Amino acid sequence: MSDRIKAGLTRLFEEHRIVFWYDAARDMLRAEFDAVDLEGVEKVEIANNEFGLKYRMLRVEPKQKFLVFKDGPEPAMADNWLLDVQLATAVFKADQAAIWLAELGLPGKYEAAVRDHMAFYRSAARLDRLKAMEAEQPSDSVSAVRRKMLAVCAGADGALDTVIEALLGELAEDSDEASRLMDRSGLTEFFWKQVANAYGYVSDEPDFEDFAITLFQSCYCRALGEDGKLNAEALLVFRRWKNNRLGSDAFETLSLKYQDILRIPEDLRDREIKALRPIDHFEEIDRQIIRTLVAEMSSQTVTAAEVLKTVRERRQSHWYRTYADVYEAIGYATEFQQALSEAALRMTSPAEGVKRYVTSWFRIDQLYRKFIYHMQKSGQASLLGALFESVENRYTTSFLLTVNDAWQDQVAKMADWSVPGYSRQSDFYIEQAAEFRRRDQKVVVIVSDALRYEVAEECLREIRKLNRFDADLKPMIATLPSYTQLGMAALLPNKDLMLSDNGAVSSFGNPTQGTANREKTLGQGRAGDRVKAMKADDFMNMKADDGKALFRDHDVLYLYHNRIDIVGDKLATEDRVTEAAEDAIEDLTKLVRKLTTANFSNILITADHGFLYQHRPLDESEYSVADPSGAEILVKNRRFVIGRGLEDSAGMKKFTSEQLGLSGDLDVLIPNSINRMRIKGAGSRFVHGGATMQEVVIPVLRVGKRREADVGKVDVQIIAPNRNLISSGQTSVALYQAQPVSEKQQQRDLLAGIYAQDGTLISDEHQLTFDFTSQNPRERELPITFLLSREADRFNNQDVILKLRERVGKTSHFEDYTSHRFQLRRGISTDFDF
Repeated sequence: MSDRIKAGLTRLFEEHRIVFWYDAARDMLRAEFDAVDLEGVEKVEIANNEFGLKYRMLRVEPKQKFLVFKDGPEPAMADNWLLDVQLATAVFKADQAAIWLAELGLPGKYEAAVRDHMAFYRSAARLDRLKAMEAEQPSDSVSAVRRKMLAVCAGADGALDTVIEALLGELAEDSDEASRLMDRSGLTEFFWKQVANAYGYVSDEPDFEDFAITLFQSCYCRALGEDGKLNAEALLVFRRWKNNRLGSDAFETLSLKYQDILRIPEDLRDREIKALRPIDHFEEIDRQIIRTLVAEMSSQTVTAAEVLKTVRERRQSHWYRTYADVYEAIGYATEFQQALSEAALRMTSPAEGVKRYVTSWFRIDQLYRKFIYHMQKSGQASLLGALFESVENRYTTSFLLTVNDAWQDQVAKMADWSVPGYSRQSDFYIEQAAEFRRRDQKVVVIVSDALRYEVAEECLREIRKLNRFDADLKPMIATLPSYTQLGMAALLPNKDLMLSDNGAVSSFGNPTQGTANREKTLGQGRAGDRVKAMKADDFMNMKADDGKALFRDHDVLYLYHNRIDIVGDKLATEDRVTEAAEDAIEDLTKLVRKLTTANFSNILITADHGFLYQHRPLDESEYSVADPSGAEILVKNRRFVIGRGLEDSAGMKKFTSEQLGLSGDLDVLIPNSINRMRIKGAGSRFVHGGATMQEVVIPVLRVGKRREADVGKVDVQIIAPNRNLISSGQTSVALYQAQPVSEKQQQRDLLAGIYAQDGTLISDEHQLTFDFTSQNPRERELPITFLLSREADRFNNQDVILKLRERVGKTSHFEDYTSHRFQLRRGISTDFDF
């Protein structure tokens, strides 16, 4: 104990010249007194010599420090002849409570904060933590000390709300260690008084799980605009805890547990979606919203605007990451239905049909594909079942069949396979790739197997998001039949393209199948060109220096990429083609970046053919009714027949090789519209080879590199009320996204909150994503309501600041993006003095 006594006395002598020390219990403090040796301090003892001591301390040695010891209790005030001196100086108490009080640097009036909770102080670790908290922010009342003791017990930061969060975390783990420590420390009664004053929780037998259930129930009711047992401060604490990533697991555990206790599923049945949109207290809310949206969309009783607004608002839900793909699927289904309803699927010529397809109709294919992809990824097929049936039926019947029946009417009139005004695939090399060589520029061509036009359009947008990259997309008409061997050959320099009896293709009289043969054919182009053909994966695996050497040593490079066809063209994997399309877009974006790193700046991306895809297994009506017939049937595919002397059929269109721009004497039959032929063991959902728009309108994506940075984020502005005044417990502002999101103006993610000038957060925080694409400025406004905390009352009649903060890279740090100053002037402040 000697070190603690010495330390306590030293602190007192830093402020006082005279210190009194009474050994009231005569419990060995005489020995401690005798042992104390403080530099510059004279030890004296009271022994019927009060007047002599007073004269010496006040008159004889007025600057000397004195430690005045009495072997016995402090006299009553009437009998204490040194009372006037004692009142002007300090009294040292050497019992355990006094020592702890001295260690904390607290005045004697806070003695109850120690003496009533002795068990708390018997842990050196707890005492050290409390000392650190006192050093950081000294207490101004006994209650303040006790609140810090609660925080130490709970392992929290200090404020009552952090204690609640810590106890909720413990509750989620089925532990009560902190609660038991509070009880052993004599703090339980104080804790519940604090909770009652702060949050309005009152109970004859307070229990923390009862408080937790009441918290969930009250916050749910208040969010719905109904009365709750707890006050608005409880709602603020709940929001902070729910949105804090450190409390996420605990929130989810308790929420899932209590939604059944509180009978939330039953309560939600009679709620309207509009009331539920901003609420995420229970996972069942998201499921109810999804079920309702699916039902209303399937029956077409909800507008696209309402659906998209709901989906957008749910992005702020705590459970969004669980249902992100479900909401994405719903969003794409909504856009699909809207696009389909606006499409006039008519044409008067092949050229008009292609123009309409590449202008707008392709988007319906794209939205359908995105819907299927997110539905599969979500793993919630049953939840989305009714919506899938609706989308699938409308896609197949109202779009795919309708548009291709109209297109088939145009194809049926064709004498030769060509569309006026649009490039043919067989002219690609001479018109596109060789254009760069005529200017003595190097060029790389990426041929992505089955890169349908709509997939390439999405790839275009992803490439344009890259800094200093630009790209444009044009359509091209594939050769018929639209299958790999012929499409690949047509993209090379070619002469006398010819189908063989087994479906292989020759050009310049030589085979074109396989990378080696394609490289030889590529060499038939411009005389003197150094050419190379290789797989895209092999290029991606190259080291940087090898890539630059490849650029240095070659003039024309053809890279062959295969993600979509290799998955879709197999019966076992054709249902994963939408995932393969996503992978293809990611691959091509990475490939473009690596090519530019290797100094390639002229990049063309194209395809050998497109594809038809329907996710649901086909109906009988979607198979061709006629079996092909003729002198010699050589090759039979789901979507084409090659032979000699083939006969015309009501269900098929016949082309001769000459009509297709090919050499040789073979005929080709193409099933009408989207019909397939029956082929044992072959997949039927993913097909190509025919003449539908999805198969034959293929992309030419031209990519270039800019010298200057051209990618930024949208600007966000704060639109405050005319009076920059906050006069109640909540305030609303509008946040405005100045530009629509585009490839070059990307989304901005911000964290919004209201702060005092010293940096204290005095409201709830909102994580916000600004990614509005609308051209209408009013549709890019985001209204936000901030709920002020009890802490805000400390800053009443002061300026406070609404801050929008942005994450620094991928770190956990934020920097101010923009701010707006308000005056906080609330007429009636909350009573915090407890």
